[in-house]
Amino acid sequence: MLGKKPIPVYVFTGFLDSGKTSFIRQTMDEDQFKDGLTTLFIVCEEGEESIDVMRLGDNKFVVRKVEDEDDVSLELLKGFDKEVRPSRVVIESNGMWDSDELFEAFPDNWQIAEIITPIDSGTFEMYLSNMKMMMTNQYRYSDLVVFNRCLPEHDRAMFKRMVRAVNRRAQVLYETPDGQVEDNVPEELPYDMDADIIEIGDEDFGIFYIDIFENIANYVDKKVQFKAKATHPKDLKHERMFAVARPAMTCCAEDIAMVGFPCEYEKQAEIKEGAWIKITARVRAIMNKQINEPTPVMEATKVELTDAPEDEIAYFM
Repeated sequence: MLGKKPIPVYVFTGFLDSGKTSFIRQTMDEDQFKDGLTTLFIVCEEGEESIDVMRLGDNKFVVRKVEDEDDVSLELLKGFDKEVRPSRVVIESNGMWDSDELFEAFPDNWQIAEIITPIDSGTFEMYLSNMKMMMTNQYRYSDLVVFNRCLPEHDRAMFKRMVRAVNRRAQVLYETPDGQVEDNVPEELPYDMDADIIEIGDEDFGIFYIDIFENIANYVDKKVQFKAKATHPKDLKHERMFAVARPAMTCCAEDIAMVGFPCEYEKQAEIKEGAWIKITARVRAIMNKQINEPTPVMEATKVELTDAPEDEIAYFM
Protein backbone atom coordinates (compact mmCIF):
# COMPACT_ATOMS: atom_id res chain seq x y z
CA MET A 1 0.00 0.00 0.00
CA LEU A 2 1.31 3.45 -0.92
CA GLY A 3 1.96 5.87 1.92
CA LYS A 4 -0.13 8.97 2.49
CA LYS A 5 0.64 12.06 0.46
CA PRO A 6 3.16 14.33 2.28
CA ILE A 7 1.59 17.41 3.83
CA PRO A 8 3.78 20.53 4.19
CA VAL A 9 3.70 22.16 7.63
CA TYR A 10 4.50 25.84 8.22
CA VAL A 11 5.32 26.58 11.87
CA PHE A 12 5.32 30.07 13.39
CA THR A 13 7.17 30.17 16.71
CA GLY A 14 7.74 33.01 19.16
CA PHE A 15 6.48 34.51 22.37
CA LEU A 16 3.06 36.11 22.82
CA ASP A 17 2.87 39.48 21.04
CA SER A 18 6.05 38.76 19.07
CA GLY A 19 4.17 39.43 15.84
CA LYS A 20 3.26 35.85 14.86
CA THR A 21 -0.38 36.61 14.01
CA SER A 22 0.56 39.62 11.87
CA PHE A 23 3.11 37.51 10.03
CA ILE A 24 0.55 34.74 9.44
CA ARG A 25 -1.89 37.30 8.02
CA GLN A 26 0.78 38.43 5.56
CA THR A 27 1.52 34.81 4.65
CA MET A 28 -2.16 34.11 4.00
CA ASP A 29 -2.13 36.83 1.33
CA GLU A 30 0.68 35.14 -0.62
CA ASP A 31 -0.34 33.43 -3.85
CA GLN A 32 0.61 29.95 -2.65
CA PHE A 33 -2.12 30.15 0.00
CA LYS A 34 -4.77 31.36 -2.47
CA ASP A 35 -4.86 28.26 -4.63
CA GLY A 36 -8.24 27.05 -3.37
CA LEU A 37 -6.75 24.20 -1.34
CA THR A 38 -7.67 23.63 2.30
CA THR A 39 -5.25 24.75 5.03
CA LEU A 40 -5.51 23.38 8.57
CA PHE A 41 -4.67 26.29 10.90
CA ILE A 42 -3.73 25.07 14.39
CA VAL A 43 -3.74 27.86 16.97
CA CYS A 44 -1.91 27.17 20.24
CA GLU A 45 -1.94 30.73 21.52
CA GLU A 46 -4.43 33.60 21.55
CA GLY A 47 -2.63 36.92 21.06
CA GLU A 48 -3.91 40.48 21.18
CA GLU A 49 -4.44 40.36 17.42
CA SER A 50 -6.70 37.92 15.63
CA ILE A 51 -7.24 36.92 12.04
CA ASP A 52 -10.46 38.04 10.36
CA VAL A 53 -12.94 35.14 10.26
CA MET A 54 -14.02 36.18 6.76
CA ARG A 55 -10.42 36.11 5.56
CA LEU A 56 -9.98 32.63 7.01
CA GLY A 57 -13.05 31.40 5.17
CA ASP A 58 -12.12 33.03 1.89
CA ASN A 59 -8.67 31.42 2.02
CA LYS A 60 -10.10 28.04 3.05
CA PHE A 61 -8.31 28.05 6.41
CA VAL A 62 -9.98 25.65 8.86
CA VAL A 63 -9.11 26.55 12.47
CA ARG A 64 -8.51 24.10 15.29
CA LYS A 65 -7.40 25.28 18.71
CA VAL A 66 -5.13 23.57 21.25
CA GLU A 67 -5.44 25.26 24.62
CA ASP A 68 -3.19 23.10 26.80
CA GLU A 69 0.32 21.78 26.12
CA ASP A 70 -0.65 18.44 27.64
CA ASP A 71 -3.27 18.03 24.90
CA VAL A 72 -0.62 17.90 22.17
CA SER A 73 -0.38 14.30 20.91
CA LEU A 74 -0.16 12.20 17.79
CA GLU A 75 -3.78 11.14 18.29
CA LEU A 76 -4.98 14.76 18.42
CA LEU A 77 -3.14 15.81 15.26
CA LYS A 78 -4.19 12.66 13.42
CA GLY A 79 -7.78 13.51 14.37
CA PHE A 80 -7.43 17.01 12.93
CA ASP A 81 -5.91 15.54 9.77
CA LYS A 82 -8.71 13.00 9.33
CA GLU A 83 -11.44 15.56 10.01
CA VAL A 84 -10.15 18.44 7.86
CA ARG A 85 -8.17 16.53 5.19
CA PRO A 86 -5.89 19.52 4.56
CA SER A 87 -3.44 20.07 1.72
CA ARG A 88 -1.14 21.91 4.13
CA VAL A 89 -0.91 22.86 7.80
CA VAL A 90 -0.07 26.18 9.47
CA ILE A 91 0.71 26.14 13.19
CA GLU A 92 0.80 29.20 15.42
CA SER A 93 2.77 27.75 18.31
CA ASN A 94 2.87 28.81 21.93
CA GLY A 95 6.21 30.31 22.90
CA MET A 96 6.03 28.77 26.36
CA TRP A 97 5.57 25.21 25.05
CA ASP A 98 8.24 22.67 24.12
CA SER A 99 8.65 22.74 20.33
CA ASP A 100 10.32 19.32 20.32
CA GLU A 101 7.21 17.71 21.78
CA LEU A 102 5.06 19.41 19.16
CA PHE A 103 7.25 18.19 16.29
CA GLU A 104 7.42 14.66 17.72
CA ALA A 105 3.59 14.52 17.70
CA PHE A 106 3.39 15.11 13.93
CA PRO A 107 1.81 12.31 11.86
CA ASP A 108 4.36 10.55 9.64
CA ASN A 109 3.23 12.33 6.49
CA TRP A 110 3.45 15.83 8.01
CA GLN A 111 6.72 17.35 6.83
CA ILE A 112 8.08 20.68 8.04
CA ALA A 113 8.29 23.03 5.08
CA GLU A 114 9.39 26.14 6.96
CA ILE A 115 9.79 27.39 10.53
CA ILE A 116 9.42 31.15 10.92
CA THR A 117 10.15 33.07 14.11
CA PRO A 118 9.09 36.71 14.51
CA ILE A 119 10.79 38.42 17.48
CA ASP A 120 9.92 41.74 19.07
CA SER A 121 13.18 43.72 18.98
CA GLY A 122 12.10 45.75 22.01
CA THR A 123 11.86 42.74 24.32
CA PHE A 124 14.56 40.46 22.86
CA GLU A 125 17.37 41.45 25.24
CA MET A 126 15.04 41.24 28.25
CA TYR A 127 14.09 37.67 27.33
CA LEU A 128 17.77 36.81 26.77
CA SER A 129 18.63 38.10 30.23
CA ASN A 130 15.76 36.42 32.07
CA MET A 131 14.72 33.38 30.01
CA LYS A 132 17.66 32.69 27.71
CA MET A 133 17.03 28.99 27.15
CA MET A 134 13.36 29.55 26.40
CA MET A 135 14.23 32.44 24.09
CA THR A 136 16.87 30.56 22.09
CA ASN A 137 14.55 27.56 21.75
CA GLN A 138 12.24 29.82 19.72
CA TYR A 139 14.74 29.99 16.86
CA ARG A 140 16.87 26.86 17.33
CA TYR A 141 15.27 25.19 14.28
CA SER A 142 14.05 28.27 12.39
CA ASP A 143 14.57 28.82 8.69
CA LEU A 144 13.70 32.51 8.99
CA VAL A 145 13.98 34.86 11.98
CA VAL A 146 12.42 38.32 11.66
CA PHE A 147 13.24 40.99 14.24
CA ASN A 148 10.25 43.28 13.91
CA ARG A 149 9.61 46.76 15.34
CA CYS A 150 13.36 47.30 14.91
CA LEU A 151 14.52 50.82 15.83
CA PRO A 152 17.89 52.48 15.05
CA GLU A 153 19.08 51.98 18.62
CA HIS A 154 18.63 48.21 18.50
CA ASP A 155 21.87 46.26 18.08
CA ARG A 156 21.09 44.38 14.88
CA ALA A 157 24.56 42.80 14.67
CA MET A 158 24.26 41.38 18.18
CA PHE A 159 20.76 40.09 17.42
CA LYS A 160 22.11 38.20 14.43
CA ARG A 161 25.06 36.76 16.38
CA MET A 162 22.75 35.42 19.07
CA VAL A 163 20.65 33.63 16.43
CA ARG A 164 23.63 32.27 14.50
CA ALA A 165 25.28 31.03 17.70
CA VAL A 166 22.60 28.33 17.98
CA ASN A 167 21.38 28.11 14.36
CA ARG A 168 23.85 28.94 11.59
CA ARG A 169 21.44 28.16 8.76
CA ALA A 170 18.73 30.65 9.77
CA GLN A 171 18.12 33.68 7.57
CA VAL A 172 17.85 36.83 9.70
CA LEU A 173 15.81 39.88 8.67
CA TYR A 174 14.98 43.16 10.40
CA GLU A 175 11.68 44.97 9.94
CA THR A 176 11.27 48.60 10.99
CA PRO A 177 7.97 49.91 12.43
CA ASP A 178 7.09 51.41 9.02
CA GLY A 179 7.47 48.02 7.31
CA GLN A 180 10.93 48.45 5.75
CA VAL A 181 12.90 45.19 5.66
CA GLU A 182 16.69 44.99 5.98
CA ASP A 183 18.81 41.88 5.57
CA ASN A 184 22.39 43.10 5.27
CA VAL A 185 23.61 44.75 8.46
CA PRO A 186 27.36 45.45 8.50
CA GLU A 187 29.05 44.84 11.83
CA GLU A 188 31.65 47.11 13.39
CA LEU A 189 34.26 44.55 14.42
CA PRO A 190 36.33 45.04 17.60
CA TYR A 191 39.59 44.14 15.81
CA ASP A 192 41.51 45.54 12.85
CA MET A 193 40.81 43.57 9.68
CA ASP A 194 43.58 45.47 7.85
CA ALA A 195 46.37 44.58 10.28
CA ASP A 196 49.20 42.31 9.13
CA ILE A 197 48.11 39.96 11.92
CA ILE A 198 44.50 40.32 13.08
CA GLU A 199 44.68 40.08 16.88
CA ILE A 200 41.50 38.65 18.39
CA GLY A 201 41.04 39.77 22.01
CA ASP A 202 40.04 37.12 24.54
CA GLU A 203 36.63 38.74 24.96
CA ASP A 204 36.10 38.97 21.18
CA PHE A 205 36.47 35.29 20.25
CA GLY A 206 32.69 34.77 20.03
CA ILE A 207 32.28 37.70 17.63
CA PHE A 208 35.23 36.43 15.55
CA TYR A 209 33.79 32.91 15.43
CA ILE A 210 30.42 34.07 14.10
CA ASP A 211 31.84 36.61 11.65
CA ILE A 212 34.39 34.30 10.04
CA PHE A 213 31.64 31.79 9.22
CA GLU A 214 29.38 34.58 7.97
CA ASN A 215 32.03 36.35 5.88
CA ILE A 216 34.75 33.82 5.25
CA ALA A 217 35.88 35.52 2.03
CA ASN A 218 37.00 38.51 4.12
CA TYR A 219 39.42 36.30 6.08
CA VAL A 220 40.90 33.88 3.53
CA ASP A 221 44.73 34.21 3.30
CA LYS A 222 44.83 36.66 6.20
CA LYS A 223 46.74 35.95 9.40
CA VAL A 224 44.90 35.82 12.72
CA GLN A 225 46.07 35.40 16.31
CA PHE A 226 43.95 34.23 19.24
CA LYS A 227 43.91 32.07 22.39
CA ALA A 228 42.20 28.70 22.39
CA LYS A 229 42.32 25.22 23.84
CA ALA A 230 44.05 22.44 21.92
CA THR A 231 41.92 19.36 21.34
CA HIS A 232 42.49 16.20 19.32
CA PRO A 233 39.09 14.94 18.10
CA LYS A 234 39.05 11.40 16.75
CA ASP A 235 37.39 12.50 13.52
CA LEU A 236 40.45 14.62 12.64
CA LYS A 237 42.52 11.71 11.41
CA HIS A 238 45.20 13.61 9.47
CA GLU A 239 48.50 13.48 11.36
CA ARG A 240 49.03 17.23 11.00
CA MET A 241 45.53 18.19 12.17
CA PHE A 242 44.11 19.09 15.58
CA ALA A 243 41.44 21.55 16.72
CA VAL A 244 41.56 24.91 18.45
CA ALA A 245 38.41 25.84 20.35
CA ARG A 246 36.87 27.75 23.24
CA PRO A 247 33.95 26.78 25.48
CA ALA A 248 31.04 29.04 24.54
CA MET A 249 27.70 29.85 26.10
CA THR A 250 25.24 29.35 23.26
CA CYS A 251 22.18 29.29 25.48
CA CYS A 252 22.71 29.20 29.24
CA ALA A 253 25.21 28.09 31.87
CA GLU A 254 24.00 24.50 31.46
CA ASP A 255 24.50 24.65 27.69
CA ILE A 256 28.25 25.16 27.18
CA ALA A 257 29.66 23.88 23.87
CA MET A 258 33.14 23.91 22.37
CA VAL A 259 33.35 26.10 19.28
CA GLY A 260 36.38 26.51 17.08
CA PHE A 261 38.25 25.38 14.02
CA PRO A 262 40.32 22.52 12.61
CA CYS A 263 43.97 23.50 12.55
CA GLU A 264 46.92 22.21 10.54
CA TYR A 265 50.28 22.25 12.34
CA GLU A 266 53.26 20.02 11.74
CA LYS A 267 54.03 19.63 15.48
CA GLN A 268 50.46 19.15 16.65
CA ALA A 269 51.31 15.80 18.31
CA GLU A 270 53.54 17.66 20.78
CA ILE A 271 50.66 19.78 22.08
CA LYS A 272 48.90 18.30 25.08
CA GLU A 273 45.15 17.79 25.08
CA GLY A 274 43.39 20.71 26.76
CA ALA A 275 46.43 23.00 26.77
CA TRP A 276 45.77 26.70 26.33
CA ILE A 277 47.72 28.06 23.39
CA LYS A 278 48.19 31.31 21.52
CA ILE A 279 48.00 30.50 17.83
CA THR A 280 49.09 32.56 14.86
CA ALA A 281 47.62 31.14 11.68
CA ARG A 282 46.75 31.79 8.07
CA VAL A 283 43.07 31.29 7.27
CA ARG A 284 42.08 28.86 4.52
CA ALA A 285 38.64 27.78 3.33
CA ILE A 286 37.56 24.24 2.52
CA MET A 287 34.21 23.02 1.27
CA ASN A 288 32.09 21.37 3.96
CA LYS A 289 30.18 18.70 2.06
CA GLN A 290 27.59 18.28 4.83
CA ILE A 291 26.32 21.85 4.51
CA ASN A 292 27.69 22.56 1.02
CA GLU A 293 29.39 25.74 2.19
CA PRO A 294 33.02 26.82 2.66
CA THR A 295 34.25 26.65 6.25
CA PRO A 296 37.44 28.04 7.82
CA VAL A 297 40.58 26.04 8.58
CA MET A 298 43.57 27.46 10.43
CA GLU A 299 47.05 26.86 9.01
CA ALA A 300 49.26 27.52 12.04
CA THR A 301 52.58 29.27 11.60
CA LYS A 302 53.25 29.68 15.33
CA VAL A 303 51.87 27.97 18.44
CA GLU A 304 52.82 29.01 21.99
CA LEU A 305 51.66 27.73 25.37
CA THR A 306 49.86 30.46 27.30
CA ASP A 307 47.66 31.17 30.31
CA ALA A 308 43.91 30.73 30.07
CA PRO A 309 41.85 33.88 29.46
CA GLU A 310 40.49 35.59 32.57
CA ASP A 311 37.09 34.24 31.54
CA GLU A 312 37.45 31.01 29.59
CA ILE A 313 33.86 31.16 28.27
CA ALA A 314 33.26 32.85 24.91
CA TYR A 315 30.11 34.94 24.50
CA PHE A 316 28.23 36.23 21.48
CA MET A 317 26.76 39.41 22.98
